[in-house]
Amino acid sequence: MQQQSTVSFSHPRTCVATLAIATLALLAIAMPAQGATSSKRVAKQAQNATLGKTILTTLAGRTLYTLSAETKGTFICKGGCLVAWHPLYVAAGVKPTGPVKLGTIKRPDNGRRQVTFRGRPLYTFDGDERAGDANGEGFKDVGTWHAAAP
Repeated sequence: MQQQSTVSFSHPRTCVATLAIATLALLAIAMPAQGATSSKRVAKQAQNATLGKTILTTLAGRTLYTLSAETKGTFICKGGCLVAWHPLYVAAGVKPTGPVKLGTIKRPDNGRRQVTFRGRPLYTFDGDERAGDANGEGFKDVGTWHAAAP
């Protein structure tokens, strides 16, 4: 006579619960924590011969500017101003990096995250046709525009 062995399985609900817990644990390990940020390099330093100083530029070499009147979270460049002056944006949750400490501020007109340097929003200028141009330096309208200098 052959002896049969029996294998007992746990209750089906217990198996499903165990599988669900294991799956959640793996997801928690594999996915970054909610609210975690990624970083992205968006600026570099370059010596500008025209200005005779080191300035911040985009990775493509376009001069980055700040507006003297934009301090403490106040936005002056809105509407028609944005035709000539283009905000440097990053996606939500992205921490901008460069050769200096950069931050972000939420624009009130569109809710996008604009990169800041020393608390001032950064822009490129439509009048700069190529890398190294600094035609916006000293431009006066609702304040004075200056190339961002570390």
